[in-house]
Amino acid sequence: MEQVSGTFTMDLRRLSALRELDRRGSLAKTAEAMHLTPSAVSQQLTALARELGVPLIERKGRGVRLTGQARVVLQHADVIAAQLERARAELAAWGEGRRGTLTIGGFSSAISGLLPAALKGLSETHPDIDIAVVESEPPDLFTSLDAGDIDIAVAVDFAAAPPFTDRRYVRTPLLTDILDIALPAGHRLADLPQVPLRELAADPWIVGDARSCCGAVTRSVCAAGGFTPEIRHAVNDWQSLAALVEAGAGVALVPRLVQPLHRPGVTLRAPEGDAPVRHVFAAVRTGAENDPVLTATLAHLTAAARHATTSAGHPTGTPTSTHNNFPPLPNS
Repeated sequence: MEQVSGTFTMDLRRLSALRELDRRGSLAKTAEAMHLTPSAVSQQLTALARELGVPLIERKGRGVRLTGQARVVLQHADVIAAQLERARAELAAWGEGRRGTLTIGGFSSAISGLLPAALKGLSETHPDIDIAVVESEPPDLFTSLDAGDIDIAVAVDFAAAPPFTDRRYVRTPLLTDILDIALPAGHRLADLPQVPLRELAADPWIVGDARSCCGAVTRSVCAAGGFTPEIRHAVNDWQSLAALVEAGAGVALVPRLVQPLHRPGVTLRAPEGDAPVRHVFAAVRTGAENDPVLTATLAHLTAAARHATTSAGHPTGTPTSTHNNFPPLPNS
């Protein structure tokens, strides 16, 4: 391969393929995320390597790995992406942000618990902004954010989400969502003001998919309580989960973000000790944080989170212990 030229160029689409390979770890997963074939991704990376005059990938068994030169390129790729976002934000600011389009991606309990109030407020202050909402969770949520398919990602901090230090994104903390224990009416522990989580180790559990934020959080909370739950029912839909709990099919952890309404037949109790929580945040691409449309939307999301925190009883200290109402819950 030729030595690095002082006049080399980089195709931004090919650079995106390199960033996605770094995130996904394999050509197959990168191709799936970018809706391409592995061969097409390989061709893009080969062309980028040719443009730069340095090797970017090397064979490792049946797969590939990034070279040291690729790591150098990626450091600059993050800066380039952020600078492009700043340019886009400045152009948007030139128009004062009174008009625009916006796509918000998020997990479904955030869509049901936060977005209605946020979008209502935004429609009153910025009626000429067209907004679309899509349901998604990490890692696909952030692949869509990277690709520009969405503008704001609303997510929960868990293993599949990017680390807090990921410089590709600017985060806005929204709320700390407390999880309560959902018990069938008449459960042996239903009369306790707080339920020792360990006492439910032998109960059948109703838990979401391990790849979903709530499924992952439930497994983590039970592990911290000293046991692995017997997952009798794998359910991602909150309405179905509530129906199964009500029928006595098992117990579950339910976030307060999806507890605004009443459903008979289910008792909610706070776990004994420190409350299990999930941290909800919004993220935008680094460089886009000054876009006036995004700034306004994030302000309304923050206000909606503040309202949800108050109305759903998210305290700053110990959770209340007698939540007896259960909503007709939305999807996970």
